[in-house]
Amino acid sequence: MSGNHHNSTAVRLAYGSIAFFLTALHNIFIIYYVDLFITVYKIDQVSFWIGETIFLIWNSLNDPLFGWISDRKSLSSSSNGANEGASPEIVLKRVRTIRIYGPLFAISFMSLWIRWAWPGLQFILCLCLYDGFLTIIDLNFNALLADLAVSVSGRSYLNSYCSVFSGLGTTTVFLSYAVWNRTDLVKFQIFCGVLTIVSAFGFFISATILSSEYRKMNKLNIQSVEPPTTAMGEGISRDTSRSQNVGVRLFLSQVLINKNFLSFSVMNLLQVFHCHFNSNFFPLFLHYLLGDYVSPITASILLGVSFVVPHFSNIYLLSLCRRYGVYNIVQSLFYTKLIIGLIMLTFGSHWPRLLCLFIVSNRIFTEGICKLLNLAISDLIDEDYVQFNRKEPISALMFGVAAFISKPGQTIAPLVGSWMIESVTGKSLFKTDFGEIKISNDNEMKIVDFRQGCFNVLVGISIGCAIAQIVTWSFYELRDQKLKDVKQARRKIELGEEQQKIYPAAYSTVDETRQQMYNYDIKNV
Repeated sequence: MSGNHHNSTAVRLAYGSIAFFLTALHNIFIIYYVDLFITVYKIDQVSFWIGETIFLIWNSLNDPLFGWISDRKSLSSSSNGANEGASPEIVLKRVRTIRIYGPLFAISFMSLWIRWAWPGLQFILCLCLYDGFLTIIDLNFNALLADLAVSVSGRSYLNSYCSVFSGLGTTTVFLSYAVWNRTDLVKFQIFCGVLTIVSAFGFFISATILSSEYRKMNKLNIQSVEPPTTAMGEGISRDTSRSQNVGVRLFLSQVLINKNFLSFSVMNLLQVFHCHFNSNFFPLFLHYLLGDYVSPITASILLGVSFVVPHFSNIYLLSLCRRYGVYNIVQSLFYTKLIIGLIMLTFGSHWPRLLCLFIVSNRIFTEGICKLLNLAISDLIDEDYVQFNRKEPISALMFGVAAFISKPGQTIAPLVGSWMIESVTGKSLFKTDFGEIKISNDNEMKIVDFRQGCFNVLVGISIGCAIAQIVTWSFYELRDQKLKDVKQARRKIELGEEQQKIYPAAYSTVDETRQQMYNYDIKNV
């Protein structure tokens, strides 16, 4: 049983360090990649849309694909009730995957910032390569949250370390803005090169320490827990007598009839879209809405603060989650986002200080919500584990399927954002130098109109997302007493009690049709 390994300080520090390097690289990517290809590499609009479409497909498919490769041996139905939770073997395979692919992820990050091919081709190759390695790291890293801890408090404490280290990782945003120059990328390229080298070694060392500490706690020998592996760390299982594997069709049918999973996935799709919209267009909004009121240094500070604060505020939010539950805190943040948007809409775009506060707080709230959602996915993993009598929790695959539905928001954000700005303002971001228009007496009215259009898009998307999320999240029922029943059921399973005696108590509401379908498919696998 691995549910209490989060209590080790060494494990928490190693887990947090992985979050540090992941955040340090990814924040630079989401801020600058759109600006880089549009204004520096001068990619044309058709190539940009084609690239984003290909990226959308790949970005959506690779999550469930890699999740399936990672967890397919765990997709089995135990006939003797001998479920033990996440085994040491599966945890060590996840850590080993991070150790191998972390440095490769860092190298793929660097491939963005040096022009080595036609912009349209480089755009497609770099995005797909970067996202492929990111997905492998992200799935296994997030799955460890569910595998290392079971209780809400345990996961929130582990997530707190993650938040602290991620907050420290966002300091790269301050430094990046200081060296970012669209006309001369040399300093920025040197900065990214150093960041790549440090992160590559950091992933390897952090994962090695995490693996070592985990082995010590389990008193495991390296030969006894590391069978031959595939590229995704998939071990060749020698235990084939305990259960029968569950097919892809059965698993998807189980997941997609789960009301809680569907409610979460739609809400998360909107959240991913809103987060990436804010990140992709943050420099543009700073330039056009606040360019006349803040200096470049102040803009750099605002950008950095908007990335740092969500991680540290998340520590406080996690303490509230332990007290009031994830559902209630997330729902409260949606209402807060809606109220702030309505206030800004009422005052308009002619209040610089209020607008500055809104732009920063809007991103802080959206990112703050994102940081909490891994806890909700972990609860869904527990629900799936208990409900369908899994041999082991299928953490990576659940994160992958959730991402399959939500990840399109990452690609849709720059497409919808650029389209909305052009529709509202009549100005295409692809026909002029992004963010480089100078205000003069001749075009002052045009710029004022553009500012108002940007303001309308910024506030309108914030209000629209908040309303839609409040509605979809209200259908999520894995909370309060039902969530307590699931947690209690998983603890009993990991203590060795027979799951057949626990399952009905925790899931008395599972309908007969679903169970009949499940039994039929098991016989025909």
